[in-house]
Amino acid sequence: MPTDALPPSAVTPAATPVPLVLASRSPARLATLAAAGVTPAVVVSGVDEPAVLAAARERFGTLEPADAVLVLAQAKAEDVARQVEETTSALVVGCDSMLELDGEVLGRPADAAEARARWRAMRGRAGVLHSGHWVVDVRDAGDGGTGATLGATSSTTVHFADVDDAEIDAYVATGEPLQVAGAFTIDGLGGPFVERVEGDHHGVVGLSLPLLRELLAEIDVPWRTLRSGG
Repeated sequence: MPTDALPPSAVTPAATPVPLVLASRSPARLATLAAAGVTPAVVVSGVDEPAVLAAARERFGTLEPADAVLVLAQAKAEDVARQVEETTSALVVGCDSMLELDGEVLGRPADAAEARARWRAMRGRAGVLHSGHWVVDVRDAGDGGTGATLGATSSTTVHFADVDDAEIDAYVATGEPLQVAGAFTIDGLGGPFVERVEGDHHGVVGLSLPLLRELLAEIDVPWRTLRSGG
Protein backbone atom coordinates (compact mmCIF):
# COMPACT_ATOMS: atom_id res chain seq x y z
CA MET A 1 0.00 0.00 0.00
CA PRO A 2 1.64 3.34 -0.99
CA THR A 3 2.44 5.78 1.83
CA ASP A 4 0.21 8.48 0.38
CA ALA A 5 -2.74 6.12 0.71
CA LEU A 6 -2.31 5.70 4.46
CA PRO A 7 -4.57 7.61 6.83
CA PRO A 8 -2.89 10.70 8.38
CA SER A 9 -2.71 9.04 11.79
CA ALA A 10 -0.59 6.21 10.37
CA VAL A 11 2.11 8.45 8.90
CA THR A 12 4.90 9.49 11.28
CA PRO A 13 5.89 13.10 10.61
CA ALA A 14 9.56 13.86 10.04
CA ALA A 15 11.28 15.17 13.14
CA THR A 16 12.30 18.82 13.05
CA PRO A 17 16.11 19.05 13.26
CA VAL A 18 17.38 20.61 16.49
CA PRO A 19 20.64 22.63 16.16
CA LEU A 20 23.39 21.72 18.62
CA VAL A 21 26.30 23.89 19.75
CA LEU A 22 29.32 22.13 21.26
CA ALA A 23 31.06 24.33 23.83
CA SER A 24 34.41 22.58 23.42
CA ARG A 25 37.41 22.71 21.10
CA SER A 26 38.05 18.97 21.61
CA PRO A 27 38.45 17.18 18.26
CA ALA A 28 37.62 13.89 20.00
CA ARG A 29 34.25 15.16 21.25
CA LEU A 30 33.43 16.57 17.84
CA ALA A 31 34.42 13.29 16.16
CA THR A 32 32.30 11.30 18.63
CA LEU A 33 29.21 13.32 17.72
CA ALA A 34 30.02 13.16 14.00
CA ALA A 35 30.35 9.37 14.14
CA ALA A 36 26.84 9.28 15.64
CA GLY A 37 25.50 11.39 12.78
CA VAL A 38 25.42 14.73 14.59
CA THR A 39 27.14 17.82 13.20
CA PRO A 40 27.22 20.58 15.83
CA ALA A 41 28.47 24.12 15.56
CA VAL A 42 31.56 24.67 17.74
CA VAL A 43 31.90 27.71 20.01
CA VAL A 44 34.71 27.64 22.57
CA SER A 45 34.10 29.06 26.03
CA GLY A 46 36.40 31.56 27.66
CA VAL A 47 35.93 30.54 31.29
CA ASP A 48 38.80 30.68 33.77
CA GLU A 49 38.70 27.07 35.02
CA PRO A 50 40.78 27.53 38.22
CA ALA A 51 38.65 30.55 39.15
CA VAL A 52 35.43 28.61 38.55
CA LEU A 53 36.59 25.74 40.76
CA ALA A 54 37.82 28.11 43.45
CA ALA A 55 34.44 29.86 43.53
CA ALA A 56 32.64 26.52 43.71
CA ARG A 57 34.81 25.35 46.60
CA GLU A 58 34.17 28.58 48.46
CA ARG A 59 30.46 28.11 48.00
CA PHE A 60 30.09 24.33 48.46
CA GLY A 61 33.29 23.22 50.22
CA THR A 62 35.42 20.32 49.01
CA LEU A 63 34.37 19.05 45.58
CA GLU A 64 34.37 15.39 44.64
CA PRO A 65 35.95 14.75 41.20
CA ALA A 66 32.57 13.93 39.67
CA ASP A 67 31.26 17.26 40.94
CA ALA A 68 34.30 19.27 39.81
CA VAL A 69 33.91 18.23 36.17
CA LEU A 70 30.20 18.98 36.34
CA VAL A 71 30.85 22.47 37.69
CA LEU A 72 33.25 23.16 34.82
CA ALA A 73 30.92 21.68 32.20
CA GLN A 74 28.12 23.93 33.48
CA ALA A 75 30.35 27.01 33.42
CA LYS A 76 31.45 26.31 29.84
CA ALA A 77 27.93 25.59 28.57
CA GLU A 78 26.43 28.65 30.24
CA ASP A 79 29.27 30.89 29.02
CA VAL A 80 28.70 29.80 25.42
CA ALA A 81 24.93 30.03 25.85
CA ARG A 82 25.35 33.70 26.75
CA GLN A 83 27.51 34.18 23.67
CA VAL A 84 24.99 32.69 21.23
CA GLU A 85 21.54 33.20 22.75
CA GLU A 86 20.87 36.46 20.91
CA THR A 87 21.65 34.99 17.50
CA THR A 88 21.10 31.24 17.73
CA SER A 89 18.14 29.01 18.58
CA ALA A 90 19.90 25.85 19.71
CA LEU A 91 20.94 23.48 22.47
CA VAL A 92 24.38 24.14 23.97
CA VAL A 93 26.43 21.25 25.35
CA GLY A 94 29.47 21.78 27.56
CA CYS A 95 31.86 19.06 28.77
CA ASP A 96 34.88 18.65 30.99
CA SER A 97 36.98 15.61 31.91
CA MET A 98 39.43 14.66 34.67
CA LEU A 99 41.15 11.45 35.71
CA GLU A 100 40.93 10.38 39.36
CA LEU A 101 43.86 8.29 40.63
CA ASP A 102 44.41 7.53 44.32
CA GLY A 103 41.89 10.21 45.23
CA GLU A 104 43.80 12.86 43.29
CA VAL A 105 42.23 14.67 40.35
CA LEU A 106 44.42 14.91 37.26
CA GLY A 107 43.74 17.25 34.38
CA ARG A 108 46.17 18.04 31.56
CA PRO A 109 49.84 17.70 32.54
CA ALA A 110 51.72 20.98 32.61
CA ASP A 111 54.74 19.67 30.71
CA ALA A 112 56.47 16.55 29.41
CA ALA A 113 58.13 15.81 32.74
CA GLU A 114 54.76 15.79 34.50
CA ALA A 115 53.26 13.60 31.76
CA ARG A 116 56.07 11.04 32.18
CA ALA A 117 55.66 11.02 35.95
CA ARG A 118 51.92 10.64 35.54
CA TRP A 119 52.30 7.60 33.31
CA ARG A 120 54.79 5.97 35.67
CA ALA A 121 52.16 6.31 38.40
CA MET A 122 49.30 5.04 36.20
CA ARG A 123 50.91 2.06 34.47
CA GLY A 124 49.55 -1.32 35.45
CA ARG A 125 46.82 0.32 37.49
CA ALA A 126 43.30 1.69 37.13
CA GLY A 127 41.84 5.18 37.41
CA VAL A 128 38.40 6.69 36.97
CA LEU A 129 37.78 9.10 34.11
CA HIS A 130 35.01 11.55 35.03
CA SER A 131 33.34 13.53 32.23
CA GLY A 132 30.85 16.23 33.16
CA HIS A 133 28.07 17.12 30.70
CA TRP A 134 25.85 20.19 30.81
CA VAL A 135 23.02 21.17 28.47
CA VAL A 136 21.55 24.67 28.18
CA ASP A 137 18.44 25.14 26.06
CA VAL A 138 18.57 28.51 24.31
CA ARG A 139 16.06 27.60 21.63
CA ASP A 140 13.38 30.14 20.87
CA ALA A 141 9.98 29.40 22.39
CA GLY A 142 8.60 28.86 18.90
CA ASP A 143 11.21 26.13 18.35
CA GLY A 144 10.22 24.31 21.52
CA GLY A 145 12.71 26.04 23.80
CA THR A 146 12.38 25.31 27.51
CA GLY A 147 15.12 27.49 28.99
CA ALA A 148 16.32 24.38 30.81
CA THR A 149 19.84 24.01 32.18
CA LEU A 150 20.80 20.55 33.42
CA GLY A 151 23.68 18.12 33.59
CA ALA A 152 25.21 14.89 34.87
CA THR A 153 28.57 13.12 35.07
CA SER A 154 29.77 9.97 33.34
CA SER A 155 32.39 7.98 35.31
CA THR A 156 34.33 5.13 33.70
CA THR A 157 37.08 2.97 35.19
CA VAL A 158 40.14 2.77 32.95
CA HIS A 159 42.73 -0.02 33.26
CA PHE A 160 46.17 0.97 32.00
CA ALA A 161 48.77 -1.38 30.53
CA ASP A 162 52.03 -1.95 32.39
CA VAL A 163 54.08 0.05 29.89
CA ASP A 164 57.84 0.43 30.28
CA ASP A 165 59.83 3.66 30.48
CA ALA A 166 60.79 3.56 26.79
CA GLU A 167 57.13 3.31 25.78
CA ILE A 168 56.24 6.18 28.09
CA ASP A 169 59.03 8.37 26.73
CA ALA A 170 58.02 7.64 23.12
CA TYR A 171 54.36 8.38 23.82
CA VAL A 172 55.07 11.62 25.65
CA ALA A 173 57.37 12.68 22.79
CA THR A 174 54.34 12.64 20.44
CA GLY A 175 52.89 15.55 22.42
CA GLU A 176 49.46 13.95 22.67
CA PRO A 177 49.50 13.42 26.46
CA LEU A 178 50.00 17.15 26.97
CA GLN A 179 46.73 17.95 25.23
CA VAL A 180 44.27 15.77 27.14
CA ALA A 181 42.92 15.18 30.64
CA GLY A 182 44.72 12.34 32.39
CA ALA A 183 47.58 12.44 29.84
CA PHE A 184 46.08 9.72 27.66
CA THR A 185 43.58 9.00 24.91
CA ILE A 186 41.65 5.84 24.15
CA ASP A 187 40.82 6.81 20.58
CA GLY A 188 44.27 8.03 19.52
CA LEU A 189 47.94 7.25 20.04
CA GLY A 190 47.28 6.23 23.64
CA GLY A 191 44.84 3.48 22.66
CA PRO A 192 47.39 0.62 22.85
CA PHE A 193 48.13 1.52 26.47
CA VAL A 194 44.52 1.15 27.68
CA GLU A 195 43.78 -2.51 28.37
CA ARG A 196 40.07 -2.19 29.10
CA VAL A 197 37.37 0.06 30.52
CA GLU A 198 34.45 -0.54 32.84
CA GLY A 199 31.59 1.74 31.82
CA ASP A 200 30.84 3.87 28.79
CA HIS A 201 33.91 4.11 26.56
CA HIS A 202 32.47 7.29 24.99
CA GLY A 203 32.84 8.92 28.39
CA VAL A 204 36.58 8.24 28.25
CA VAL A 205 36.74 10.11 24.94
CA GLY A 206 35.07 12.98 26.75
CA LEU A 207 31.44 12.87 25.66
CA SER A 208 29.06 10.09 26.67
CA LEU A 209 26.47 9.67 23.93
CA PRO A 210 24.08 7.61 26.12
CA LEU A 211 24.23 10.20 28.90
CA LEU A 212 23.67 13.08 26.47
CA ARG A 213 20.69 11.22 25.05
CA GLU A 214 19.23 10.86 28.56
CA LEU A 215 19.72 14.56 29.33
CA LEU A 216 18.00 15.56 26.10
CA ALA A 217 15.13 13.18 26.81
CA GLU A 218 14.51 15.09 30.06
CA ILE A 219 13.65 18.17 28.00
CA ASP A 220 11.69 16.15 25.41
CA VAL A 221 14.30 16.32 22.67
CA PRO A 222 14.52 12.90 20.92
CA TRP A 223 18.03 11.90 19.89
CA ARG A 224 16.90 11.38 16.29
CA THR A 225 16.20 15.10 15.97
CA LEU A 226 19.91 15.87 16.36
CA ARG A 227 20.99 13.70 13.46
CA SER A 228 22.16 15.60 10.43
CA GLY A 229 19.27 16.00 8.05
CA GLY A 230 16.69 15.59 10.79
